[in-house]
Amino acid sequence: MHPTLIYDGECGFCTTSAAWVSKRWPEGEGARAVPWQHLSNDELDAMALGPDELARAAWWVEGDRHDEGARAVARALLATEGPWAIVGKLLLLPPLVWLAPWGYRVVARFRHRLPGGTPACKL
Repeated sequence: MHPTLIYDGECGFCTTSAAWVSKRWPEGEGARAVPWQHLSNDELDAMALGPDELARAAWWVEGDRHDEGARAVARALLATEGPWAIVGKLLLLPPLVWLAPWGYRVVARFRHRLPGGTPACKL
């Protein structure tokens, strides 16, 4: 299975963010960004993710690795080329790895107020 960024497709901010990062992935690498609403039950079963996990945060699934929230964002950035890959690596190192989940929760809470956000983004 290809590395997959899973996000909330009903949220404009999440959709915009996933499109932004996926445009920076090298072509032919096989990574994909998919709204969880577009995944089949078989795909969800294979990824061992349920509705509660999917509603809670974005996910990066790569083989047996399942990264949630800030770690998913870091992995998606790490899959890019150039300076954004460096940002992804930094987000996985102390002290940012400890602070990033807090930042993720703040962004998730106020995503309806961010560029691209819509009322559907409100938690």
